[in-house]
Amino acid sequence: MAMYAMIAAATYQDTGFFTPLYHIAATFIEPEAMMTSMMKAGEGSTFYFSLGPAAVGAIVHMMVGAGYGMMFGIVAVLARLRGVMLIGSGIIWGAIVFALSAWIGLPLAASLFGGGDPIRDMASMVGYPTFLVEHLLYGAALGLLLAARPSARS
Repeated sequence: MAMYAMIAAATYQDTGFFTPLYHIAATFIEPEAMMTSMMKAGEGSTFYFSLGPAAVGAIVHMMVGAGYGMMFGIVAVLARLRGVMLIGSGIIWGAIVFALSAWIGLPLAASLFGGGDPIRDMASMVGYPTFLVEHLLYGAALGLLLAARPSARS
């Protein structure tokens, strides 16, 4: 998911390869790195990097993904999902996480942590089609990961 977001940002969005990490970090820190990355990308420098904001963004994104992943894992175990059903359900879960994030989680996080418009409007800033594909990839990877467990194959 993150790699797709970063490749999209570096290519057809032309906002900078690391900008998605800085965008997520703006939940808790000033959006300066995000704005600088976008400005530099507009000037032709696609790979502006700032370690602190990138690390904050990566940690926040991984923790949120792990939380949603744990919820899906619990449901998958209780529903005894296996194989293709597990993968398909993961993709559906990705769509649910997209909706929850875009219209509930991000606006709530923006209000609670002071991230403002960059967080509240993240889905529209990224573009709803890209944001949806990112989350479908997350769900597919989650389903594949869980399907690869020995207990999920029987």
